[in-house]
Amino acid sequence: MSKIPADALRECIKSILDNSAEKKRKFMETIELQVVLKNYDTQKDKRFAGSIKLPNVCRPNLTVCILGDAYHVDQAKSAGLPAMDVESLKALNKDKKKVKKLANRYAFFLASGSILKQIPRLLGPTMHKMGKFPTLIERTEDLNEKIDSIRATVKFQLKKVLTLGVAAGNVGMTEQQVYANIQITVNFLVSLLKKNWQNIKTLHLKSTMGKSNRIF
Repeated sequence: MSKIPADALRECIKSILDNSAEKKRKFMETIELQVVLKNYDTQKDKRFAGSIKLPNVCRPNLTVCILGDAYHVDQAKSAGLPAMDVESLKALNKDKKKVKKLANRYAFFLASGSILKQIPRLLGPTMHKMGKFPTLIERTEDLNEKIDSIRATVKFQLKKVLTLGVAAGNVGMTEQQVYANIQITVNFLVSLLKKNWQNIKTLHLKSTMGKSNRIF
């Protein structure tokens, strides 16, 4: 990450955390990396996509719902997580409005293997079209660890515009934790680009309620 001076980045992170501490919010602010690209033609150039798991959970507020069999529904209840069983899903009657409302209520869905196979039949194509199709959760996996992994993962996907934004930290983290997350996130993004740093126009960091700070 030689293009971003380490001291300047640390100072920027310190400023974001200090400002957030002065104006305490009733929720955990995320720290977003905002990207503007250049020398990219979204019509001709291949649109990139990729995700990476960061060392520190960056999106603690990410809402997750479990679509589970009896085993996973019990696990979810024990962990204080929202969950729905087959009967609850059947009750939606494939109603597009109801399925859309469910999809909008949560950022991410996990489903037991037996439920996952039935999603298209139970809910129709709406979840898939909205990009909210559930991810498999195995019985051998720890539910809380799986969710922490999701909350620590950032995903880049270039669409029709040359701007991107991902949550790469939160104001509850230490300066060093935010710094490590930002370093890894930026390096990963650069590795996805056709001409690496030559495709980066600007990089900014900002907390949810804070001002934008240019770092490149």
